[in-house]
Amino acid sequence: MKKGFSRGWLAMLPWPRPPGGRHYSACHFCDTLHESFPVSEGLAARCVRCGAVLYQNRPASLARASAFSLAALLLMVLVHAFPFLTMDAATLRRDLTLIGASSALMKADAPILGTAIFLFTVVAPVVLAGGILYVCFPLMFGRAAPLADHVAKWIYRAEPWNMVEVFLLGVLVSLLKLAKVADVHFGFGFWAFAGVMLCMAAAVAGIDREELWDRLEVAKK
Repeated sequence: MKKGFSRGWLAMLPWPRPPGGRHYSACHFCDTLHESFPVSEGLAARCVRCGAVLYQNRPASLARASAFSLAALLLMVLVHAFPFLTMDAATLRRDLTLIGASSALMKADAPILGTAIFLFTVVAPVVLAGGILYVCFPLMFGRAAPLADHVAKWIYRAEPWNMVEVFLLGVLVSLLKLAKVADVHFGFGFWAFAGVMLCMAAAVAGIDREELWDRLEVAKK
């Protein structure tokens, strides 16, 4: 076990021990099987063979995951309320939004690309952040929301499809080319979207998967 941070004021309930006898965890690197036990806040369980982290109890995990997911949802409102980019070319000035970019691509004979941008940069972050908040917030008080276990499964399935980082990288690469023909300025929506990226990463990393399932199993009893 590795010692970490002390218990903070955001912590609600300790990591419970699920019923049903022994529980096991396999190392992701060497496949060594270990009997798993809940660990105290700030501690991590490591593989006895290779030393890799099996699971860990992050400080105030539920509160952090809930707070960052809520912040991501609020920032998504700002993303759509303000321009993402502003382009000036001679006398032409145009404000671009995420939904506007997706709609323009659909009208410009690129429906697959436009749909992909809409799904992966608009729908996926909202679904992922909303799902984390739906699952984690009631668990702070020892309760499980209806169908929370199914929502948690879809959270981990949808996580690879959250393309916020990829989209931002593509925007930055495109700006290098657009800068030669027009003046491009970042709008408030762009910075809000960058905030969404950081909040989503923090929300997903806020709680260990094994801890989440143990809490759900106990809360459903």
